[in-house]
Amino acid sequence: MDKEQVSEVLLEIGVLLELKGENPFKTRAYANAARALDTLGESLDKLVSENRLGEVKGIGAALQDKISQLVTTGKLPYYDELKASLPPGLFAMLQIPGLGPKKVKALYEKLKIATVEQLEKACRDGQIAGLDGFGEKTQGKIIEGIHFRSQYASRHYLSKALTAAEPILQRLREQRDVIRCSTAGSVRRSKEIIGDVDFLASSNQPASVIDFFTKLDGIVSVSAKGDTKASVVLGGGIQADLRVVSDAEYPFALAYFTGSKEHNIVMRQRAIQRGLRLNEYGLFRSEAETRDPALRVACLTEDEIYEKLDLVYVPPELREDHGEFAAAEKGDLPRLVEWTDLKGSLHNHSTWSDGRCTIEDITEFMQELGFSYWAITDHSKSSVQAHGLTPERLREQIVAVKEMNEKLAGEGTDFRLLTGSEVDILAGGELDFDDGLLSELDVVFASVHNAFSQTEAEMTKRLI
Repeated sequence: MDKEQVSEVLLEIGVLLELKGENPFKTRAYANAARALDTLGESLDKLVSENRLGEVKGIGAALQDKISQLVTTGKLPYYDELKASLPPGLFAMLQIPGLGPKKVKALYEKLKIATVEQLEKACRDGQIAGLDGFGEKTQGKIIEGIHFRSQYASRHYLSKALTAAEPILQRLREQRDVIRCSTAGSVRRSKEIIGDVDFLASSNQPASVIDFFTKLDGIVSVSAKGDTKASVVLGGGIQADLRVVSDAEYPFALAYFTGSKEHNIVMRQRAIQRGLRLNEYGLFRSEAETRDPALRVACLTEDEIYEKLDLVYVPPELREDHGEFAAAEKGDLPRLVEWTDLKGSLHNHSTWSDGRCTIEDITEFMQELGFSYWAITDHSKSSVQAHGLTPERLREQIVAVKEMNEKLAGEGTDFRLLTGSEVDILAGGELDFDDGLLSELDVVFASVHNAFSQTEAEMTKRLI
């Protein structure tokens, strides 16, 4: 296991121990160890191989042994046994907003509630309101949380979807029977939140490609498998489909399955206006729906489909029927931001608070990416859970950033670090640092991290 995976296991052990009612110091030790790993200044593999893990603050002999097992074998019997000792549904309950380990433990011990379904029924029956530490208000919030979870359980951040999808896409590219392949759907359109992941491939041997796909690492389970389509579950519970088509059909299938639905409707209408028919199988010289290859207008790429419909190529990110057709008719589409346009970032944490990289690591890596600047904006003192900086530590960081910039200037490097802070907006609307200290910084972000039970009016006044 790598550092991030080990850290996740340690955090989960801490939660499991809390669910079992273990000593708080013991549960906290695992969270502290995970935090220590997150902020390591050198390779975890190296520390384990050189038997130096015990030198890391917060990692004693017992934890050193467990972490070493996870790094070298990827397994930990203690973790497996701990997980097996509790109903798996308890972890699902922890995903409901407002339910922490203590409340989940109380529900399990007092009402034997071990699943989200049992919890919802108990709320509907009014059983939760009568428990000590809960009440009517909490019961109502749990019902809202369950509804929220069910509504958004199948929604995922694009970053999470790409992390799961890109290794699989790369393996498909390497498969000998695959001619062309791509993601499609909302992932290809780069929507911030996606439902499932669509893969599309062209091949003369579709069954071979489907068989290869369903056996790839990263596929947790196979839901359905046919000759030209398979449905699977990826890591993190993300649903994914692969469709395999002929290479002649590929550009049309790619355009169709990329969407959006609204964009596709307008594309089909444009085809009809020109005496053509457009569907997932091709662009046809026909006034009726057809799949006849003899009537298909040859298009090697999506670009050619748009050209045949008197449009310049519309990038997937713009295919939402939000004005792209009028712009594409005039050849006036906006230029999309590319990776090479990115010059830096203004909101970033480091190991001074809850980030995972040191200022030195950040400086080296961001220069490798060709950036011009990078702001260090760690948490302020009230974010105790994120190791927020006191005024004294922030001034120390300002000095550290200044020294790094002086070093860079001496080396003739144009890259610069910026000083900053993510400053808590306190309950009364005041900021966590005084104006004098804030005036010394290049960048300040103001954020709410507590007192979320304030009324709408109170929270609005606080933000203003």
